[in-house]
Amino acid sequence: MNIARSEALFSRAQQYIPGGVNSPVRAFRGVGGTPRFIARGEGSRIFDVDGNEYIDYVCSWGPLVMGHRFKPVIDAIADVLETGTSFGAPTERETELAELIVDAVPSIEMARLVNSGTEAGMSVLRVARGFTGRDLTVKFEGCYHGHVDSLLVKAGSGIATLGLPDTQGVPKAFAETTIAVPFNDLDRIESVFRERGDRIAAVIVEPVAGNMGCVPPLAGFLEGLRAITARYGALLIFDEVMTGFRVGYGGAQERFGIRPDLTVLGKIIGGGLPIAAYGGRAEIMKKIAPAGPVYQAGTLAGNPVAVAAGIAMLRYLKSHLEAYSRMEQLTAQLTAGLPACVSANRTGSMYTIFFERGPVRDYEEAKRSDTLEFSRFFHHLLERGVYFPPSQFEAGFVSAVHTGEDIAHTSKAMAEFFEPGSNQASA
Repeated sequence: MNIARSEALFSRAQQYIPGGVNSPVRAFRGVGGTPRFIARGEGSRIFDVDGNEYIDYVCSWGPLVMGHRFKPVIDAIADVLETGTSFGAPTERETELAELIVDAVPSIEMARLVNSGTEAGMSVLRVARGFTGRDLTVKFEGCYHGHVDSLLVKAGSGIATLGLPDTQGVPKAFAETTIAVPFNDLDRIESVFRERGDRIAAVIVEPVAGNMGCVPPLAGFLEGLRAITARYGALLIFDEVMTGFRVGYGGAQERFGIRPDLTVLGKIIGGGLPIAAYGGRAEIMKKIAPAGPVYQAGTLAGNPVAVAAGIAMLRYLKSHLEAYSRMEQLTAQLTAGLPACVSANRTGSMYTIFFERGPVRDYEEAKRSDTLEFSRFFHHLLERGVYFPPSQFEAGFVSAVHTGEDIAHTSKAMAEFFEPGSNQASA
């Protein structure tokens, strides 16, 4: 496979951009080799600058639920560009997108639009602290909620991929406001609340973890979080940046029947453009300025182009709910029939194949995965035109425009890796 132009571009990028990339996982540090520089996408495929074609299971890390260059989104962007790109003043579309979110997500009565998942995570914690008058946050090991100082404690995503112990640059006092506990461990949550429950403002959780790889909640885990936080007067925050509008139109909270107090959204609500939101009960959201005393602002919040793309995406999904059953069926086919040397986790159209025999239920079990073997697996697939996430600790995604042929080609490539005697797979 010729990748000469990607190699040249990566060398050039490293002179001007730290590590040559604008988000760490893109650098292929978790798998080795040269990251592919992408020229364009179409449907379920991406094409690099050297002309190589790949079936894409990254889908821009989740947002492209209808694949690349989805026509309703492209048309909406073209339409709004006729009017301008940014105003710094209210527009009708902002209210329309907020209405679609409130209509879809069971727990959200009001929503505030922001520019990124990190911004939404930072803001939702501030309003939780302001509403409760408490300072502490509980998070889960291996869950990533953006690069917010206080939440970069035992975080997943690029922190896990690069093997960092957390990160430098976070004051100790910030980190001390966060309590990290194992995912899927209700006993530890109970213990933490018994000791410090009157100081805990909120528990924030990915209802389906996606940043230590895909790790679903065990039966009763989310229900237990809801009961414990309610008992102690703390808020339950679902980080649905990844799961929102992906594991179901109403997100993980609709799928599992749990109603959090606050929710963080991103990715799909922008149709591939940068946007995020946080929302929840009206009495909490009314604490946010200018309605209340908790300040949060953003010059480009509610950007017309991103909002138009999000409206087009959510409108389409609302009227084509069959897309969810199709994605789930395709993902089930993709992760079926794997050998005992790996473990496949899946919820809806999110999945991860761990190079670990036992079940993967938390961060410690995820970290036992054989990352060197995963790297060989990744490159085996890449050479055969299949683009998986370039990290053992990131979830993969299937879109509604992946075809049966895409899945069959990918399954064949995976089976070749695991064939007895293959020099790619370990015994």
